[in-house]
Parts: sequence; C-alpha cells; structure tokens
Amino acid sequence: MQNQFDPRVRSADPAIAVGVPQVARDAGLRSYMLRVYNYMASGVLLTGIVAMLFANSGMAAQVMQTPLRWLIILSPLAIVFAMSFGANRMRESTLKALYWAFAVLMGLSMSTVFLVFTGVSIAQTFFAVTAGFLGLSLYGYTTKRDLSGMGTFLIMGVVGLLVAMVINMFMQSTAMAFAISAIGVLLFAGLTAYDTQKIKSMYAYVQGSDMVGKSVVMGALTLYLDFINMFQFLLSFMGDRR
Repeated sequence: MQNQFDPRVRSADPAIAVGVPQVARDAGLRSYMLRVYNYMASGVLLTGIVAMLFANSGMAAQVMQTPLRWLIILSPLAIVFAMSFGANRMRESTLKALYWAFAVLMGLSMSTVFLVFTGVSIAQTFFAVTAGFLGLSLYGYTTKRDLSGMGTFLIMGVVGLLVAMVINMFMQSTAMAFAISAIGVLLFAGLTAYDTQKIKSMYAYVQGSDMVGKSVVMGALTLYLDFINMFQFLLSFMGDRR
C-alpha cells in the first residue's frame, strides 16, 4: 500500500509541476511547519502539565505500584503504532484525537519523573533540551545537505539501543545505563535534524491536498518523540535524584 507520508513515493515536486510561484510555496511551507511546531509544543506542554498534576496529587506514587502501571506505560506505545500504520485510513479528526490522548497518557507515564528527580534538575534539563532541540531542528530545516543517508544509521542505532535497554533490565549495570543514556541523547539529537528535514520535504507532496492536516499531526508526533526521548535520556544522567 502506498504510504502518503513517505516522500520517496514520488519523484517530482508537484508544486513545481503545476507552476506554483516560489513565494507562495515558501509562505505555505512556513505556515505548514509552524503548525507542526505548534502541535508538537502543545503536546509537550500538555504532557508536562498532566505529569506534574498526577505526581503532585499523590496518585502517581500509588498507581505506579500496581499492575495498572503497565497499562499506563504501554498505552502510548500502542497509540503510536496505531497512528503510524493507520494514518492513511484514519480521518484527520481521529488522528488529532489520538495525538492528544497520547500526550495525556505520556503525562501519566512520565509522572514518575517528578517522584524521582528534583524539580530544579527537571527544569534545567528541560531548558537544555529545548535549546538543543531548537538548534538541531533549525539546522535540519535550513541545511542544504541531504540528511536521508544519516536516517538509516540513526534508526538502526535506536533499534540497537532498545536491545541494550532490554538487556540492562536484567544486568542492572550502572555503567551500561550511563552509556545508554549518553548514546540515546546523541541518537535523538541526530534524529531531530533528520526528521525536521523529512517533515519539511513532505510539504511538497501533500500541499493542496486533504493530507496536509494528517501530515501536520504525524510530523508533530515525530518531533514530540524526538524531544521527549532526548529529555528522558539526558535527565537520567544529568538529573539530581531526590
């Protein structure tokens, strides 16, 4: 099945083919990317608010000691898979609803961050990741270099990282956990630039169609995941524990 969100499925720029002026294309691209960033930032903000409220309510400490914690932890992953493989068949409103549900569930899942780390270290890490993310995303947006070759390497690195994390669940090695965190930050830093360029290139294939809204939501989800993963890995060795 053809994936409407894969820029490799077509070889020509439809905007150029139909003679859309360069100024109009640039304005449309800026509006498109702004929508992606707005959705992404709103999702991160919603996650942070839910996590903080859930932790401060005292419910997080109780719920995360019960089997219900697995439902909270695994539900966001299930939504990501549903959105990734069902985007073409879903309506735009459905994708948006799933995105906001995902942000809320991630907030519940990440509430433990406020139980484990001090508020100051969480804030410091958040602002550090925000600054890094903005710089890396800006690079991915403005660079003329094709980053597609880097993408395959980074994705393979993430797969290897997941395997290492599973292994360390049994080994409980502090040194290995530190190495995983450091490598994780680097991998998702690279993915931020790569994904931004990919999302930017997607505009040429969806502009003027009913796929624009879906592409915006999926692009926001991608950047959200890059940001959150970079934050969690950096916090794991930079944050001060309570």
